[in-house]
Amino acid sequence: MSHSNDRSIPDLLGDLVDQTSTLVRKEVQLARAEIGEKVTIAGAAAGAIAVGAFLLLASLIVLLQAAVAALVEYAGLSATVSALIVAVAVALIGYIVLRGGLSRLKASNLTPDRTVTQLSRDAGVVKEQVR
Repeated sequence: MSHSNDRSIPDLLGDLVDQTSTLVRKEVQLARAEIGEKVTIAGAAAGAIAVGAFLLLASLIVLLQAAVAALVEYAGLSATVSALIVAVAVALIGYIVLRGGLSRLKASNLTPDRTVTQLSRDAGVVKEQVR
């Protein structure tokens, strides 16, 4: 086994190129995996947005039924009040779900943080190796 002091500059540069290319391949694999995780999170957020939108639509239907009931009955406040209470509750739930889904779609939540951190570390290591 030879010592690193016995190696020629071309051998050392060759090793540096090999190690750097391996490092870049590994970083690309990490980035792909992390972006895949972020896409899954975005998909779940899109599902929450869809559920929120559906609940808001359902509340609109109930509100419209309450308006019709109010026009038909004039004095049937108990049925109308009940329909309005249900519509408001569904609207609140839909709003909460929709806002939660939208907050999960922020760009900062989709950034591949581990990859960025690792690339920064790798750049530091490469700089140290070159010195």
